[in-house]
Amino acid sequence: LQKQLTNKRPLIRPGEWKQHPETFSQNAAEVMDTFQMIAELPSSSLSAYVISQATSASDVLAVLLLQRDAGVKDELRVVPLFETLDDLNGACSTMETLWNMPVYKGSINGKQEIMVGYSDSAKDAGRLAASWAQYETQEKLAALANDCGIDLTFFHGKGGTVGRGGNPATFHAILAHPPGTVNGRFRVTEQGEMINQNFGHEEIAERTLDIYTAAVLAEQHTERSIPGDEWRALMNKLSEVSCDAYREVVREDERFVPYFRAATPELELSSLNIGSRPAKRKASGGVESLRAIPWIFAWTQTRLNLPTWLGVGEAVTAILESEDGEKLQDMYANWGPFRTTIDLVEMVLAKSEPEIAAHYDALLVKDESSKQLGEELRERHAKTVSGVL
Repeated sequence: LQKQLTNKRPLIRPGEWKQHPETFSQNAAEVMDTFQMIAELPSSSLSAYVISQATSASDVLAVLLLQRDAGVKDELRVVPLFETLDDLNGACSTMETLWNMPVYKGSINGKQEIMVGYSDSAKDAGRLAASWAQYETQEKLAALANDCGIDLTFFHGKGGTVGRGGNPATFHAILAHPPGTVNGRFRVTEQGEMINQNFGHEEIAERTLDIYTAAVLAEQHTERSIPGDEWRALMNKLSEVSCDAYREVVREDERFVPYFRAATPELELSSLNIGSRPAKRKASGGVESLRAIPWIFAWTQTRLNLPTWLGVGEAVTAILESEDGEKLQDMYANWGPFRTTIDLVEMVLAKSEPEIAAHYDALLVKDESSKQLGEELRERHAKTVSGVL
């Protein structure tokens, strides 16, 4: 890819993909058509090309090469989106590889945008483990960008609900980001129902933008605690225990998918016009291929709100019952980002109604093992409430 980026000759002749369907698959032809369309549009039409589920430097280089090959005059910013827990943990390695390539660094003019995925990382590892991975990844990427002389902007891929990274207290949410990662530049998605809620009326839209502006300004001038080794060790332990507990249910319990499909309207949600994309990335496949909107909406419908709190109770209880119990309470009292996360989980637990979830189970779940899992999940909910309080 590096070699081709420095080569003046075309990689693919214009329209060749249409003339040779035996060589170019339908997906490949669609990609080539997309880049051709980008090249034909006025340069102000589009700004960034976001790469969903980016995992390697070649993902970014390929998009850059295809733009050049299509003749895009003002190239779109190529924005890798790191979504799963593994992607977040591997983000620094990917970006270090890119920023050490002369052909890439020379093409970005010292500026880089990186998108952090909140919905999919939470669906992959649970809310607590995902929030810590997002925090650490932003810290490390900001430090790496500084070392490489890159002007870095983070693009935060948050949904409206807590389970998708949302926080109704926008001002405090922005101040909960790691120090040194905002630096006066903050890009965030507003999607779905949040567009109307935050921008549907002129006065509300103005107020929303006021809050964003005030928070981004305040972030640069507000002293905030930076976690020391002790707090980081605690967060690593919380993250590990909560992720294991979450995946034990969602990935490893063979009763989970049948229960999920029976007790919630997940299958029906996929046919509603409430998302901008298909409900699933793959038509076949389980929870891992399901998009975040139906995943969250399905549990909201039954009032169990499982994705937001699952795993938190086990992690918090394990630390409280160990010699680090007081340290955990100190961390909650004195470190804003951790307090913000726990407060959001507490709010969702207060809104949840396990009795309604039990009613859904009674009406819809026929299999005895699935019914038993439903009871176990409601017990986990009660334990999580106790641990958080």
